[in-house]
Amino acid sequence: MTRVQNRRARARGGELDDCLRACAVHSGKLVGSIDRRRVELAEQLRKLLVVWGTTSTGTPVPAPAGGATALLKRAVKGAAAPSSGIGNELLDALLAVANKALECGYDDELNLALVISDTVLAQRKNSRAGWRLRARLLETLGEETEALQAYERYLGLTDEDGFGVRARVAGLRVAGEAERELFALLKRQVPGAQEFTRRPATDMWAEGLAAHAVGDWAQAEPRLVGALLALAAEDAPVNDRQELLSQYLDLRGDRTDAEGLPAYTEAVALYAEQRRSRMRGPVADPTIGGVQWITLGEFRNLIAGKSVCLIANSGRVGSSSMGDRIDAYDLVVRFNSYKIDPKHTGSRTDIHATIHKHGFNWDKQVTTRLVFGGISGDWKYSLRNRLVPGAQTHLGDESLRWPVRNIGRLGPEVWSGIPTTGFNMLYLLDFLDVSPTLDLIGFDFYESGAYRVQEAMKLAITSVHEYTSEKAWVMERAQSVTDMRISLR
Repeated sequence: MTRVQNRRARARGGELDDCLRACAVHSGKLVGSIDRRRVELAEQLRKLLVVWGTTSTGTPVPAPAGGATALLKRAVKGAAAPSSGIGNELLDALLAVANKALECGYDDELNLALVISDTVLAQRKNSRAGWRLRARLLETLGEETEALQAYERYLGLTDEDGFGVRARVAGLRVAGEAERELFALLKRQVPGAQEFTRRPATDMWAEGLAAHAVGDWAQAEPRLVGALLALAAEDAPVNDRQELLSQYLDLRGDRTDAEGLPAYTEAVALYAEQRRSRMRGPVADPTIGGVQWITLGEFRNLIAGKSVCLIANSGRVGSSSMGDRIDAYDLVVRFNSYKIDPKHTGSRTDIHATIHKHGFNWDKQVTTRLVFGGISGDWKYSLRNRLVPGAQTHLGDESLRWPVRNIGRLGPEVWSGIPTTGFNMLYLLDFLDVSPTLDLIGFDFYESGAYRVQEAMKLAITSVHEYTSEKAWVMERAQSVTDMRISLR
């Protein structure tokens, strides 16, 4: 139960120069780390220090002798922070650091993320990314009440919910209610626990475990439940409550006989409900009704003989004035967080291809939705939580989950990068080879920048993809190439 104490001791931020120095100091702590997550964090910190050096002087900072080490020394000595506050480039770099720190999950990194979160929101009180970061961080720390407030603030600042925050909020609220019901049930089932709620929860838990160790469950159970009720009353971090609830139910299960089984089952059912709701949120339609699952062969039949165009989420498309020509194709394929502007992008979407990790445009009506993902379990989890019943007629099944790897059999030894959504879709269409016209519109591999729904514009163009290799693959098969169109058939 140390998180309660840690919660009170955590560092907080707010001042930009203090936050940047904290980042610089933390960068030095990561030198030589072999933990993959910390190595990735160190890289984001290096980028932040470069941006800081650039924005604090107003001119690009050449890489000094010693690289990031020199920047670190300058930062610790007190290089001036930008006088105009936090600029967009610096904001993005800070958020990238905080998100990587949050992924690390260690106390030092969570403290750093908390300092950054405080600073970002002190400088940009209406930052959507800042409030979402704050909510995710507070949820990780087990501060569920504050996390819900931050999530609500985020939702109040955005029209797009591509990250599934509304479902997350609903799940946390349902879980909180189920947990309260569980504590009320335990209070009724173990009436003797009430007298132990006025003493420190840590002491009561230790006494309960000691009594259990010598086989005295009559003395152990009221102390254990008393400790749980005390934690609930003081709104201790969710992580603590969940861990101890699980331990208590395990111990109680070992002691439960046939007579006590119904009461024990009632408690376990409430525990399972609140755990499930926290993990995935409420599922309105657990059978994913109103959709026809299609296999690889059935998808082939749907597209056979039809002209197909794939529309890039690029700045070039956003100013193309090609809307009418795009809508003239038999099938229009769009990706992930696509944005519709009929004059430039066309108005119709027949096939939405998306990675499972984000929820952008899943509510938009399409004929076919193909969801790509490398890990079967994660893919199924996302379908269960993100799919909007009635928003699609056809949904790709497991045979269409990861075309480049599972259909093309291109493993990491052949194709080292993680294939993009666009490349998975294009590879699938090229593999099936049943379309007389197969055109790529506006594919410049982000040379003209991104053109997406507003909420997705801040998403980084990730480095895990092999854009150069994908471009080479496309150009090797191109039959004709213009400024806007690459034709593969």
